[in-house]
Amino acid sequence: MTICNDEKEERGVSEEWLEARAPGFSDLPEPDRRAIFDFAFLWSLFEAQVMGNFARADRIREKVDAWAAAGTLGADLYDAELSYFRRRYFADGKLTRHFPFLDLRRSDHPDLVQAVVEGANNDPRDRMLALLMIVWRLRNNLFHGAKWAYRLRDQRENFSHANTVLMRLLERHGQLG
Repeated sequence: MTICNDEKEERGVSEEWLEARAPGFSDLPEPDRRAIFDFAFLWSLFEAQVMGNFARADRIREKVDAWAAAGTLGADLYDAELSYFRRRYFADGKLTRHFPFLDLRRSDHPDLVQAVVEGANNDPRDRMLALLMIVWRLRNNLFHGAKWAYRLRDQRENFSHANTVLMRLLERHGQLG
């Protein structure tokens, strides 16, 4: 695909602006930027095609419950991504320093997420819901500004794994054309 000069200039202007004004953006390596940019588009597509243009924690739970009831949950398909988040948020028999920064709200099922992350709950429905609550919190923390508190550092793997989850969900439950 060839990008015309106008498109190159527009992309360059946005990135130049961010580099000059957004704290830490100029220090982000290109792969980190790409993972975060991709997440924004994948989340938007997920919300449009899977969540009916309106995601909320309770609606995500309803989707997971519907997939479980229909036999289309496929929680095992997400084991690699869940393993990554388990290692990030639970190590050496305790929650890591990263876990509180998810900033789980009451509606985000924090007890369930914690039990799954700790490995105390391995129910497929609960694993899937916990994984989606983590992706949901990454979304909220990015779009509502919390990720800027530490200049988006050390987020590439978080967003790369979240992107894989979103792509797989879109393939299984979206209306891709």
